[in-house]
Amino acid sequence: MATAGRYGAAALLLVLSVRLSAGQSFSLPLRQPQDCGDARYFDISSLACGQCGPHQGRGAWGISCVCLPGFKMVSNNGGPSVICEKCPENMSGVTEDGWNCITCPKGLTTEGKCKCAINEILVERDVNGTLLNEALCIHCDANEPSFSASNVLGDRCIRCEQTFINISESCDCSDPNILTGGLCFSNSRNFPSKAVATVRYGQLGITVVSAWFLKNLQASAAACWLYSNLTSCQALGNMCVMNMNSLSSTTSDACGLFQYVYANTAGLGTVHSVSFWRQNLPWLYYGDQPGLASQVLDTTQFPTSFSFKGTNKNIKLQLIAASYDAEGNFLKWQNLEGGVLQLCPDTLTRLNAAYIFGTTYQQSCTISVSKMLSDFANPIFYDVYLEYHDDDSGQQYLWAVPVLNLNLQYNEMSVNQGSNKNNWLLTRRMFLVDSLSGQESDLGKQPRIIRIASKITISIRLIPSTQRGTIYPPLITIAYKDVLVQNPDTQSVMVSFSVNYEMNQSEAQIQTDIALGVLGGLSVLWSLLKTAGWKRRIGSPIIDLQTVLKFLLFYAGDLANVFFIITVGTGLYWLIFFKAQQFVSVLLPLPSQEEDFVTYVGCAFALKALQFLHKLFSQLTVDVFFIDWERPKGKILKAIGGEGGIKSAAAPVSIWRTYFIANEWNEIQTVRKINPLFQVLAVLFFLEVVGFSNLALMDSSSSLTRSNESYIAPWSRILRFGVSTVLWLVIAMLQISVFLLSHRCFGYYIHGRSVHGHADTNMEEMNMNLKREAENLCSQRGLLPNTDGQTFQISISGKMRQQYDRIHETLTRKHGPARLLDSSATTFEQSTKAYHTMNKFLGSFIDHVHKDMDYIVKDKLLLERIIGMEFMEPMEKSIFYNDEGHSFSDVLFYGNEATLLIFDILFFSVVDLASQSFILAAVLTYLQQEIFRFIRNTAGQKNLASKTLVDERFLI
Repeated sequence: MATAGRYGAAALLLVLSVRLSAGQSFSLPLRQPQDCGDARYFDISSLACGQCGPHQGRGAWGISCVCLPGFKMVSNNGGPSVICEKCPENMSGVTEDGWNCITCPKGLTTEGKCKCAINEILVERDVNGTLLNEALCIHCDANEPSFSASNVLGDRCIRCEQTFINISESCDCSDPNILTGGLCFSNSRNFPSKAVATVRYGQLGITVVSAWFLKNLQASAAACWLYSNLTSCQALGNMCVMNMNSLSSTTSDACGLFQYVYANTAGLGTVHSVSFWRQNLPWLYYGDQPGLASQVLDTTQFPTSFSFKGTNKNIKLQLIAASYDAEGNFLKWQNLEGGVLQLCPDTLTRLNAAYIFGTTYQQSCTISVSKMLSDFANPIFYDVYLEYHDDDSGQQYLWAVPVLNLNLQYNEMSVNQGSNKNNWLLTRRMFLVDSLSGQESDLGKQPRIIRIASKITISIRLIPSTQRGTIYPPLITIAYKDVLVQNPDTQSVMVSFSVNYEMNQSEAQIQTDIALGVLGGLSVLWSLLKTAGWKRRIGSPIIDLQTVLKFLLFYAGDLANVFFIITVGTGLYWLIFFKAQQFVSVLLPLPSQEEDFVTYVGCAFALKALQFLHKLFSQLTVDVFFIDWERPKGKILKAIGGEGGIKSAAAPVSIWRTYFIANEWNEIQTVRKINPLFQVLAVLFFLEVVGFSNLALMDSSSSLTRSNESYIAPWSRILRFGVSTVLWLVIAMLQISVFLLSHRCFGYYIHGRSVHGHADTNMEEMNMNLKREAENLCSQRGLLPNTDGQTFQISISGKMRQQYDRIHETLTRKHGPARLLDSSATTFEQSTKAYHTMNKFLGSFIDHVHKDMDYIVKDKLLLERIIGMEFMEPMEKSIFYNDEGHSFSDVLFYGNEATLLIFDILFFSVVDLASQSFILAAVLTYLQQEIFRFIRNTAGQKNLASKTLVDERFLI
C-alpha cells in the first residue's frame, strides 16, 4: 500500500509539473556548424555551439575538437572530450594519427605534421608498428625496374603511370616533355602544347576557366590521340558536349581538340559503317555539310511500323541510351523509361507514358538549384538510340537518334538552328545537368555556373501517305539554360519535357483552302440571289448603299456557314480517322498547326454573330396585324351625346379574341425547336459525366474513361471542337390566323376566318358548328373555296403597301411633334380608329373588294422554293403563294433554329477553346441564350404592340 501511495504521489506531481510547464516555449536558436568559429564546435545533441578545451580547435567537420599544432592527444572520447598535451621541443611534430610526438627532419606542415619532398613517402613506424623517434622521408625508386613514385597520400610507393615510363623510361616528366592531368607526353609530336580550359556561357556572356577542364582536357586529348585510350576519348567528347559542341577558331578548346584528333585519326576507319563515327572516338557530330540534316531526317525511313490496334499492335517507343560519366567511363545501357530524361518527379506510370506511340506528352515543373546541385553533382552523358528488331531474323538493332542543340555556337556566335533544316548542325551526345564545368576553384566546391537542360522535346514525324505506320527517325531538340549560382536555396529553374507526334499538314491545308475557296465562291452567288430576292420583296429596283450593306450581311451569314461546315468536317475527320485507325496513317496537328483551325472557328463565330444580330433586328421590326373577321350580331340603341336623343348602332365586336391571339403570338416569338436548357445540360452530361471529353485527348485511346493514376495527355483543340460539335448536333436533332409583312412588299398570311359566320358564340352553338364541320355540312376553312390552305407567302403590290402605310401612319404620328397631332381626339381614340380602319381595309382586301389592289393565288415554282426568291413581280396585283408548311415561322426564333443552333455551338466552342473548360462554356452559352431571349421577348413585345395596335398592357 505504501508503495502504491508513493507511485500515486509521484504521478500526481508529474501531472502538476506538466500542467505548470504547459505555457513554456519550445523554440531554440538556429545554429550552423560554420557559425561556431575556430575555438568552438557544433554539439550534435543540443544543436548548439560548445566551447573546445585548452589547446584545442574545431575539427575539419566542425562537430568535434582537435588538438592544436604542437599538441598530441592524450584521450579522445568525441566532441569536446579531448585532452591535449604539448610535445617536447626536440619532438615538435605530431604523428599523422595525432596520438604521438615525433621528430620531423624536413620540417612541419601547417597542421604540425611532418612533411617530405616530392616522390618521398613519410614513414613513422617500422614494419612491426614500433613508433620511430624520428620520422623518415624515403625516396621512391623511379628507375628501372621499379619505376615507383609516391601515391596521392604520400604514404606508399607505387608504380608510376605508364606514360612516364614510355616517354622518359622513369617516373620523371621534365622538359621538354609535357606533364598534364597526371600523364606525361612527349613534345616531339605535333600536338597542341596547351589546351584552352575555358567554357563559354553565352546566355550570361561569361567565360569561365574550368577547374575540370584545366585538370583533364589536355591529358584526355593527348591520351586519346597518342594512345587511343578509349576512356580518355570519351572524356574528351564529354568536355566538348559540356562546351555545347561549339566550334570556334580556337583549335585548342575542348571541341577544337576533339576535331583535331578526329581529323588525324582518319586512318583508323569508322564504326558500324557510320562515316561520322571514328574508331575509338565517341560520335558527336553528323557533319556540317549543307542539307545534311534534311537528308538524315527526311529521306530515311525507320525500319519498323507502329499500329494502335490489332494483333500486330505496336505502340511502344523502345528508347535506350548508352550512359557515360564525366571521366569517360561507360556506366550501362539504360532504358529511358522511368524518367531518365525527365527532371520533373512523377509516378512511374505517368513517366512511362512519354514513350507510348501517338500519345502527346507534356511535363513541366520548377526545380530548385540546390536540388540540381545535390542530385547531379556528377553529370551523366547519354547517347540515345531507338531499339527495334528484324521480323525475319529476330535480331535486335539500334537506330541512332540525332540531337538538335539550340545552344550550339560557332566562333562564339549562335548557330541558326531555326526552322530551316539546311542550317541545322545535328549532334549526338547530351546531358541533363552540368555542375562540373562551371567550377572555377578546387573541384568539389560549389560551381559558379551550372547548365541545365531546361527544355527537351522528342519529335516523331509520320511519313506522308503511309498506310502502315512508318516514321522518319526521331529527333531530340534540347535547349540549355545557364544559371549563375548565387543562392541555391532560393533560385529555381523551369524545366519541361515533351514528346510530339507530327505529320506534314500541307496536303490537308491545301484541301481546306480548296474547299474554302469553292464554298466561299458559291456563298457569294447565294448571297447575291438572296439580295436580289430581298430587293424584289421590298419593291425597290435601285442598287444603293442599303443594298450593298444587305448583301454583306447575307454574305456574312453564308460565309459563317462555310467556315462552320469546314471546321466541323475537319473536327470529324481527325476524330474518326485518328482514334479509329489500326495502322497509324494520320497524326494530330500540333498546337502550332491548329492556329488556322482556331482562326476559322473564330471567323465562323464572328460572322454568325453578325447574321444572328441581323435576323434579331429584322424580327424586332416586322410588321404584323391580326384581322378580326367577326361581324356585329345585330344592333343596339346608343345615346347621342349632347343631343339627348337615341339611335341604333351596330353591336360592338369583342376585342378579347384579338388580345388572346396577340398574347399567343407574343409567347411563341422565342419558342425554339429545341429546349436550350436541356440541350446544354445534355451536352455537358455526355462530355463530363459519360466521358466523351476523353476522346479529345491527344492519345490513341478511344476509351471514355481514364484512371486517376494514368497520364492525361494534353487536349487537342480540333478534337475538343469535333466532339462537342457532334454532341450538340446529335442531341439537337433528337429534340427536334395572322397577317405578317417581314419585308416591305413580302410577308405571310394565315387565314383564320370562321366558316360558321360567327366565332363569338355559346357552347351549344359551338358544338353544333363543330358537328356540322365534321359532317362536311359547311364550307372548308381555306382561303379559296373547297380548299384547306390557310397559310400563304404573300408578295403585295406597291399600291397596297402604300395604303397600309397610310392607315398605320395615323397611329405612329402620335410620337411626332405636338403640332401634327389631332387635338380633338385622344391617343386612345386615334389608336381605336386606326385599328378599325386597318381591320376593315385588310378584311376587304382579302375579300377582293378593292379591284385596283386585288390579288391572285398560285403555287410557287420548284426553283422559287429552292432559292427562296419570287420570279414574278407584283405590279398590278398582289400574289398569294400557297404555303403547305409554316414558313411564317421565319419571323420567329422557331423558324431560325439552324442559325440559333450554329451560333450556340460556335459560342460554346469559342469559350471552350479559350478556357479549355466545357463547364464554363456550357454556363456562358446558357447565359447568352437567356440574355438574347429576354431581349427578343422585350423588344418583340413592344414591336407587336406598335404594329398590331394592341395595347401593350394587355400583353402578358
